[in-house]
Amino acid sequence: MRHFGHIAPEVRQRLFHREPGSFTAGSPARLLSVALGATLYSPATRPRLADDIVKQTGRGVVSMVLCLEDSIGDDDVADGEDNLVRQFAALDAAAGVEPPLLFVRVRTPGQIPDLVRRLGPTARLLSGFVLPKFTEERGVPFLEALAGAEAHSGRRLFAMPVLESPELLYRESRVETLQGVARAVDKYRERVLALRLGVTDFCSSYGLRRPPDMTAYDVQVVADVIADVVNMLGRADGTGFTVTGPVWEYFRVQERMFKPQLRRSPFLEGQAERLREALLEHSMDGLLREITLDHANGLLGKTCIHPSHVLPVHALSVVSHEEYSDAHDILRPECGAGGVLRSQYTNKMNEVKPHRAWAERTMLRAEVFGVANEDIGFVELLAAGIPS
Repeated sequence: MRHFGHIAPEVRQRLFHREPGSFTAGSPARLLSVALGATLYSPATRPRLADDIVKQTGRGVVSMVLCLEDSIGDDDVADGEDNLVRQFAALDAAAGVEPPLLFVRVRTPGQIPDLVRRLGPTARLLSGFVLPKFTEERGVPFLEALAGAEAHSGRRLFAMPVLESPELLYRESRVETLQGVARAVDKYRERVLALRLGVTDFCSSYGLRRPPDMTAYDVQVVADVIADVVNMLGRADGTGFTVTGPVWEYFRVQERMFKPQLRRSPFLEGQAERLREALLEHSMDGLLREITLDHANGLLGKTCIHPSHVLPVHALSVVSHEEYSDAHDILRPECGAGGVLRSQYTNKMNEVKPHRAWAERTMLRAEVFGVANEDIGFVELLAAGIPS
């Protein structure tokens, strides 16, 4: 699989200075954690789930979570498990179909070995499990169950813990909770692919819900938690993990209080003004701003609950030609001793030692999302990826 693999090769050649690379479910964890991109959630009870997965794969989705937790009712869990077994069998029987990275969001540790056993040979399509409301106390049994299921099945299974518990949100218990999470995920580091943020649960603790013209970073109590999670769990010194961005809840806006957040100037050429209108109609300007703030705050990838959110996440994950140029210069062997370089774009300084970690992360992102041509921006990437 590869990002933007659903668009024609000649279009990719026009868009990319360096095209996105291919990867598989067996690729190194460090690469996969960056390649997750927009992770699309779907209730496990959907009757045509296998068809939905194939359809979304054809539209550029490379990772999905099939949810047995909050997205379905308590009385529907058993039906959801039965449906997953049937749908995995149907997906396995589909000729010539390479599914995306598939994860199951479970409720209890016992579901992990039970589902792997029931899936049988079709468990080869499973990349791992999403672990809800993760703390050290609640999370370790999930990780132990995952390790046991991995040993029993003989295949690699990843965990994606969701950080969403009240103990993490409340100031008086946050540091202790984060320290416990750090101990748990470090012990099982080889199995933890990424950490996910449950911002909807954070907001619920205070009876809050951000409106579509505001981002998670405008809700200060939430922004504080994100900052602390990145501070303690997202470090670039080898101890950190990929932390993914929070879900965007909206896909159509009825009425606006504030001005749109998308400038007209990037959309002036060709039919792009129509694209801008469509983005505004479906509340995508707020999403685009939040994705940009995710990246600025150390998050990569995003939880998505609507297919229309996938392309904006991927388009804004592509490395710009300017970013690539800067990162390439910083990582040149002859610059290993440090120093300061003028950017080839002559608009900034590149300080080799302080910017090295950024450059390494940028190059890893370039490997999976590609590098845009010098004259290509996110508008062209968005327009090219929209099905005709």
